[in-house]
Amino acid sequence: MGKVPATLRSAVSNTLFKNQSSLVPLESPSQRPRHFPKKTPSQLPGKISHTQKTDFPETNNKSPILFKSPNLSDAKKLFNSFLATTRGPLNLRFHNSLLQSYAAISNVNDSISLLRHMIKTHPSFSPDRSTYHILLAQSCKAPDSTLASTHQALNLMLTNGFNPDKVTTDIAVRSLCSAGRIDHAVELVQELSRKHHAVPDTYTYNCLVKNLCKHRALSTVYNFIDEMRTTFDVKPDLVTYTILIDNVCNRKNLREAMWLVEVLAKDGFKPDCFVYNTIMKGHCMVSKGSEAIAVYKKMKENGVEPDLVTYNTLIFGLSKSRRVKEATKYLNIMKEMGHIPDTVTYTSLMNGLCREGDAMGALALLEEMEARGCSPNSCTYNTLLYGLCKSKLLDKGIELYGLMKEGGVELETACYSTFVRTLCREGRIAEAYEVFDYAVESKSLTTVAAYTTLESTLKSLKKAREQGKAI
Repeated sequence: MGKVPATLRSAVSNTLFKNQSSLVPLESPSQRPRHFPKKTPSQLPGKISHTQKTDFPETNNKSPILFKSPNLSDAKKLFNSFLATTRGPLNLRFHNSLLQSYAAISNVNDSISLLRHMIKTHPSFSPDRSTYHILLAQSCKAPDSTLASTHQALNLMLTNGFNPDKVTTDIAVRSLCSAGRIDHAVELVQELSRKHHAVPDTYTYNCLVKNLCKHRALSTVYNFIDEMRTTFDVKPDLVTYTILIDNVCNRKNLREAMWLVEVLAKDGFKPDCFVYNTIMKGHCMVSKGSEAIAVYKKMKENGVEPDLVTYNTLIFGLSKSRRVKEATKYLNIMKEMGHIPDTVTYTSLMNGLCREGDAMGALALLEEMEARGCSPNSCTYNTLLYGLCKSKLLDKGIELYGLMKEGGVELETACYSTFVRTLCREGRIAEAYEVFDYAVESKSLTTVAAYTTLESTLKSLKKAREQGKAI
């Protein structure tokens, strides 16, 4: 498709390129093809190959049994039929796979009944801990207002000589959390730790902390951490604090984030680059560029070397705050430190230039971006098209839109709305309808959303014309 068309380039050659005052020095002007993000089909679940069916006896060439009905009597008959027609030994993995299949569609009591039937009918089958973990996971995922069914599975496990361990705790926590039973997960962790000394390992512990942060108040999370530390000597680690810091930053509680950094240090951990990046991101979310710079300086003072994410976050935050000159300064520092600007870097700077009303500068940056072999993505093009429309450079916007359409780039909602409004304002209604068609065909927006925007724009235009105004 080639680089940016000459009509787009010529408009900027006398501005940024003439004086070589562009944000990033150009390399040799070798022609590079324009890169558009390719549409990749959704990944479908992979089919199980014959070599993957290791849960079943090698002497059996039949497909694995998958229960289609939760009816217990049907499940028993199917199991009996398989025993009668199969040659060779049936191993533990086969029985577990069979039980897992049935547990996916049945209730806990019926799964326990099928397991007992399997043991009785096939005496050589001896369940192990993993067998009872299947029932435990099922009981945790079941819709239950109490832990009764979970205790039923645990008691069956204990009766058969298997005490809960760290794996048991992990399976229970993850299953309960996936079912949205966060409070039950906390209750069960404390019970297993107290009665069976099956305290969670760091992975299980942090998984529960992360889910608590998502669904419960921060005070609840702190209470859980204090309880586990005081009662069971389970202490938070660097990952725990990172989860907490990320959570409070997402809630824009940046003062709490800095307090957590102090607590982290008191507990003997040194904040790493990810922690600082997380806090910096929080400041950028609320357009506090100066605070983001302060975090950058602090991490340098503490001997933590910024990475590519650090600089991209800082450049994004400064650009969002319309401080492009400062963002450019850190771009140069970033290159001096050996980090190569990527699509995120350039797109952030384009966004900042467009916010300052310098859409032509952003267009020049796109040219430089491609000259350096960096591929623009959908966000890059949408940012630039939005900026061109806001700067009333519609002809340039239409030309860029043509390239986007040719490359199958989807239109983002804000960009689509601005583009359609600009076209209608200039009386180019037919082209606005064409953009509507593309937005629907490319699945950029739903038909309803795309049409609602177009309809409301046309109504506003008609009303404004009747009142002798312009929209």
